[in-house]
Amino acid sequence: MHAHSDDLVRDLSRKAQEFRIQVLKMVYNAQTGHLGGAYSVAEILTALYFHHMKVDPANPGWEERDRLLFSKGHACAMLYTALAHRGFFPPEELMTFRQFNSRLQGHPDPIKTPGVEIAAGPLGHGVAIGVGAALAMRQKIQKPSAQSSPSPRASAGNVYVVLGDGELNAGVVWEGVMSAAKYRLGNLTAIVDYNGIQQTSASMDSMPTEPIADKWKAFGWHVIEIHGHNMRQVLDALDHADEVHAKPTVIIARTTKGKGVSFMEYDHRWHGQPPTKEQYETALSELEKGVEQWRN
Repeated sequence: MHAHSDDLVRDLSRKAQEFRIQVLKMVYNAQTGHLGGAYSVAEILTALYFHHMKVDPANPGWEERDRLLFSKGHACAMLYTALAHRGFFPPEELMTFRQFNSRLQGHPDPIKTPGVEIAAGPLGHGVAIGVGAALAMRQKIQKPSAQSSPSPRASAGNVYVVLGDGELNAGVVWEGVMSAAKYRLGNLTAIVDYNGIQQTSASMDSMPTEPIADKWKAFGWHVIEIHGHNMRQVLDALDHADEVHAKPTVIIARTTKGKGVSFMEYDHRWHGQPPTKEQYETALSELEKGVEQWRN
């Protein structure tokens, strides 16, 4: 693993907090959208797009790029924000979020929006699509003979699937998980935004997913558990995943729904609720203080 400097960790952490402000403005302006799950995934997306992944905003279809499959598509306001500030489209376009004739729909669409890899509306499909993508990317550079097996990690690029813990209720997730282990897809990394809250309740009240690490291990994956808002841990986990060659890796990121805004944290009502003017102003003030903390 690489040693990540304090300056890098601080800069990326500040950027993630700034992105929360951008998402707040987008959802408030549209009076529709998902704040809670967007805020819990901020550090993960920031680390991927602004440090770890190999992408080319000027050429979104570059064949050798790494792919990020954003399976929890309802939280796409944060995905759009990361893509815009990475250079895939103008940041000014972000304020058209969820409006008629906008490229920034309520759920992402790769046909409309540069940098989006998959359409994500119904939850649960990201891992299965990731299996196909990882297999295809591995086979691009390998033509094994009948007597040989392909190297499990070697590929034209890596595939990262970001999914929410609520998605783990879907059976199709576990079909993909089994397939990835069968084909020893070392170029596939799943990142579970494990914020513990679903649309109407705590995740454990909906479906008892714990012990989640043991379940992924039982399905044949290498498991890394981290604090998902600790940027250094996020960066180290991504590096660690790249060093695992014989099997796919899952990073279970323990996060907080609504992270950064006191009255939104751990509250399922902020899964998809836009703020009032008073709530917007309070949230903006709290988030701006968070940005200042990373500047000092």
